[in-house]
Amino acid sequence: MFTGIVEELGEVTAVENLGDSARFRLRGPVVTEGAKHGDSIAVNGVCLTVVDHEGDEFTADVMAETLNRSSLGALAAGSRVNLERPTAVGTRLGGHIVQGHVDGTGEILERKPSENWEIVKVSLPADLARYVVEKGSITVDGISLTVVDAGPDYFTISLIPTTLALTTLGHKQSGDPVNLEVDIVAKYVERLLAAGQGGAR
Repeated sequence: MFTGIVEELGEVTAVENLGDSARFRLRGPVVTEGAKHGDSIAVNGVCLTVVDHEGDEFTADVMAETLNRSSLGALAAGSRVNLERPTAVGTRLGGHIVQGHVDGTGEILERKPSENWEIVKVSLPADLARYVVEKGSITVDGISLTVVDAGPDYFTISLIPTTLALTTLGHKQSGDPVNLEVDIVAKYVERLLAAGQGGAR
């Protein structure tokens, strides 16, 4: 379980194509401190398992399902990535509940910079639109963010200087893909309501 509070901006150092999967090697001095085989680390919002660890780098295997449902397949050596370790029980929940299970991908449509922040417009897949509401939470590339405006096929987010400086969203341009994870609470509410309606018939 994660909170969407990125710990560091890491880097992909190598990608090995294995046909129906890929092996990524990533650098992240903060998240690798004390890391061991089997630990989880979120990479651009995708929960991956550490299979090897040496110095400030770790290796993770990514299956075809993950490559197809996320933007990880577009990464190459030199790509910057958001990294976060799982939250520890008993600590403050700084963002919101993030599972690291990407629901789909969006695309940056527009960036509007201002003096102290930046508004970013992101495309929204039709099957996810019902879970995104104004002032609700959404995870973009592993970052817990508040929705400013929610349209039928897009949403906007407001980025403060810290987010721009310390995450991938400070570097991505129009047309770049981003991983999206909607609020898990919304999906549970939908399922429970549907079950209740079925039971009433």
